[in-house]
Formats: sequence, C-alpha cells, structure tokens
Amino acid sequence: GINAEYGKYVPMSSGENQSVQWNASQLLASSPRHSARREGNDAIHRVYEPCDIHNSPVGKPQPPVVVTVSAPTNIAVIKYWGKKDVVLNTPINSSASVTLEQADLRAITSAAASPHFEKDRLWLNGVEEDVTNSKRFQGVLAGVRRLAQDRVDEATGLSISREDWSQYKVHVVSKNTFPTAAGLASSAAGYAALTKALSELFGAVEEYPGEFTAIARQGSGSASRSLHGGFVQWTAGELDDASDSIATQIADEHHWPELRALILVVSDAKKGTSSTAGMETSVATSELLAHRARSIVPGRLDAIKQAYLARDFATFGEITMKDSNQFHATCLDTYPPIFYMNDISRSIIQIVHAYNQWAGEIRAAYTFDAGPNAVVYTVEVHLVELTALMKRYFDAPMNSPEACSAAQGFTLNDELILETDKCRTPTSVEQCVTDVKYMYSTRSGPGAQLIAPTESLMDPATGLPLVTVQLEQWLE
Repeated sequence: GINAEYGKYVPMSSGENQSVQWNASQLLASSPRHSARREGNDAIHRVYEPCDIHNSPVGKPQPPVVVTVSAPTNIAVIKYWGKKDVVLNTPINSSASVTLEQADLRAITSAAASPHFEKDRLWLNGVEEDVTNSKRFQGVLAGVRRLAQDRVDEATGLSISREDWSQYKVHVVSKNTFPTAAGLASSAAGYAALTKALSELFGAVEEYPGEFTAIARQGSGSASRSLHGGFVQWTAGELDDASDSIATQIADEHHWPELRALILVVSDAKKGTSSTAGMETSVATSELLAHRARSIVPGRLDAIKQAYLARDFATFGEITMKDSNQFHATCLDTYPPIFYMNDISRSIIQIVHAYNQWAGEIRAAYTFDAGPNAVVYTVEVHLVELTALMKRYFDAPMNSPEACSAAQGFTLNDELILETDKCRTPTSVEQCVTDVKYMYSTRSGPGAQLIAPTESLMDPATGLPLVTVQLEQWLE
C-alpha cells in the first residue's frame, strides 16, 4: 500500500485491492522505487510501480476513457453584447465572427471519464478550479451527457452503454496558448473545447442540427461560434427553450484564402470589467445598446455576410470597423461607463485610418472585443506592408519569424510615414516595445477538432494532469 500523504509504504490486508493518489513531490522525497518515461524537452513523466507487498500484487482499476481536442478563438465582426435571457445565456442580438487558425491561438482540452473518479474536476492552465457550483461548467456537462450513446473505446477496449454514463465522473485538463480574459475570446475557445471533448468522450449525438453549439452557449455565448471554422453566425433565436439560438457556418475557412488577421496584444492582463458584468450593466443602463440590437445589427449582419461571400474586403472592412466603434460606444453609454480600450488601442485605430486614407481604399480593418487588444484584418497582398507599418511603432515580437523578417525588409512609403507619424500617442515616433506585448500574424482556420493522444494533457492511466520535472532534478 502507499500512504497518500507521505508517499511511504504501509501494509494492506492480503488480497485487498485499492487505488490511491499521492503528492508527487513528497513521494519523490521519500525515494520509493519508481520508473521514468522520457518526454520531450528534457522532461519526463513519472510512472510509479508499487513494490510487491507480502508477495501479493496491487490491484489496478480499469484506466479511464480519455480524449483530447483543440478549439480556436473567434473574433466577432458583428458584436454580441448583452443577454436576453441570463439563465439560457441567449443574446439580445445575432452576431458573426471569423474563426482563427489554431497554430498559435487555441485551447487544448483533455477529458477523461471513469466510474472510479470521486467527483467532476477541472484544471485550467495548471490550477484546479472548483466546478461543484459552476453553472457554466455543469450546464455544458449535463447538456452533453444527456446525448451520450453506447461507445467502445479503442484505446482501452472498454465498452460503455448509454445507461452506464451516469455512473461516470469526468476529469478535464485545459490550457490556453494565448492570454486568458484579456479580450481575445479565450472563454470561447475554452468552452468550445470543453463541449467538443465531452461530445467525443460520451459519443454524443445531436437531436437536432446545431445542438452542440447551443450547449456550448451555456458555457460562453461566443463559444458556440468556435465549434465551426471560417465565417460563422450565431443567431439570437426566438423560441422559449432557446433551441434555435445556435451557430451556423456561413462559409468555411477555405472560402476566402487571402483574408489575413494581424493581432496586436496591447495587454495580456485580465480585464478590469468582465464581459458578463459589463453586459449586465449595459443592458440595464444603455439606451444605445437597445437601439443598436433592434435597428442596426440586422441590416449590418446581412450586409457583412454578403460581403464575406463575395470576398468584398472594402465593404467587409468598413462594416467591421463601424461595428467595433459602435460596440465600444455602447460601453461608454453604459452608466457608469466601461472603458475597454486604452491610448494604445486608439492610436492603432488612427494609424489604420491614416493608412487607408493614404492608400485611397480600405486595406486594413480593425476590431476590438471587450479589451484593448486589436485584431486588424487585411488581405494577403497588403499583409507585409501593414505588418511593417505596425512594427514601425510597436516593435513587438511575433509568432512568425518569416512574417517578422518580411516586415523588417519592407520599405514604407515616405508620404505614408508622414501621415501615420501624426497618429502616435504621445507624438514621438520612437519604437516602444512595451506598448504592444506581442503580434500574431494569422488567418481563418477550422473549428474545434479531435487531436492526437500524444498531445494529451493528462496521464492516461490515472486521468490526472501530467506532472513533469526537469531531467536534472529527477536525477538528483
């Protein structure tokens, strides 16, 4: 037997089968017998094999069923702001977004199920969260579990009937590869990944088209859009049960291959006013918000869908910028007002407008979600020029060495520089790497998807988060 608190051996009754958990660092400190499997980056995963006590083997429970998925962020071009029904998490207006490529911006989620787990558990970015009373987590879990089907797990050979799933608890380990709660739709990626992982885990089947997006909506409204790739609409819906408040794909990620996005991370800190709190205050106090949802959004939504399908960047860009501006105007119209953008955000807006005016056409289009970070859409032919322009004022590191090198080698027009130099706040044009923390050069990509078991975030034998240590520490 193993004492879970101190990591030492204690006797068990002969023939008694038990499963336990232990504190890994204390277990190592007590130097019990162990084995190690080498992983990448000089790290190893600890695999513990208990010694033979009284010549009797220690019984092992059936390993859990495990799946791993990834889900993208999406950036709205027609914003959703405000809930019509808080319980059902439905919006006061429909919205549309572009799903971004997952190479750099994604949530990775591993989910495991076992009748041996004591309770449902979640680890987010390395920290365990208490989900016992989490309405959002439990809502997604209950919604997907209700659709569970008979399933045979290929990895373990375990056959699970639909009726047996109620006896299984789940462990979920998730991480974001980009700043959380900073206005880059991290909750959209996270809850889309959770919904996708659980649907794969339970072998769930929708009872009507779009039901998984309705379930993801219970976690985060915009998560419904991240289940799809390309250009996606989330319809507000009219039915009392909100079953028609679903996301649908208008065009896949291959429809407009020239479309690009340059993301400027102005702040990676958690925003001061959460989206949930901000929406609640705006709905209660902003007359502009109600007018926008009723009179402006429907026409804009139709127009931008047609522009996207026609690959009309001028129209797409103009509507995108106007809608971003109006969204933040409703935040200012909220009482007390909400400020998500900062001086750097506003200088990016000015630079984009100066660039478009110099070009005599719309070559770039900004949008800001509930945070100071900018997403600037453009098309491939103008991407290097736009990147070079932004790096002139915000020489931040980039996700792509190739994109960075191309921008550094590009010569900007002198007249353009004269116009955009006026836009900096303060007026000095000295580069300030601290103004923008990071830049992503990306494009549209697919929705939530199943990924290889090698990317799993949990130990397949226990369903607990992988614990790694540096090889040098292990050998000490």
